[in-house]
Formats: sequence, C-alpha cells, structure tokens
Amino acid sequence: MNIENTKAQMRKGVLEYCILSVLHNGESYTSEILSQLKDAKLLVVEGTIYPLLTRLKNSGLLSYRWEESTSGPPRKYYGLTENGKLFLKELDSTWGELVEAVNLVTTHKLTKK
Repeated sequence: MNIENTKAQMRKGVLEYCILSVLHNGESYTSEILSQLKDAKLLVVEGTIYPLLTRLKNSGLLSYRWEESTSGPPRKYYGLTENGKLFLKELDSTWGELVEAVNLVTTHKLTKK
C-alpha cells in the first residue's frame, strides 16, 4: 500500500472544510487561499482548487466578485454566503466529534495490552 496515496486522500477529505475555514476570515482570491493552505502544510495545486471552488459556489456556499488588480488581470474574490456560514458551523461541530473519536481510537490502541 502506498502511504503517499493514503496521505493525499486524507488531505482531500478535509480540503473543502479548510477552504471554507480560510474564507470565514473574509474574502480571498485563489492565490491567497492556496498560500494559506500551503502555510498550513496542505499542499494543493491550482488544478485541484479551481474545480472545488466552482463546486462550492454552485452549491450556494460561496459567492464571488471581480476586482481590478494593479499588478495584473482582475482577481476573483470568493466569500462565504449565509448558507456557507451555516454549513461551516455544521462542519466545525462534525470535525470536533471526528477528532475526538479518532483520538479515542488511536490513543486506546497505544494503552491497550
């Protein structure tokens, strides 16, 4: 079994949650989102994030607006919709429960004899 493939699948599983969490702090354009994910050691390429942003927008969780840039073409800024904020709140709760459950299982394996 390939550990890199498993690690990549784990990262993909939380990517939507991470993107919504980044946007909880305010609007961002794609390069800013990628930079924050990279800073958190979630390495994501543009070819992965653009379809995901489109899917989140089409689901009504994100909106976007265009803004002129002084250093190049206009930028598309993404932000959470009201539905996106509610969805993120649900994911926060689910994530907390998941972390607790995984910690219980993985800690238990270390202490069980």
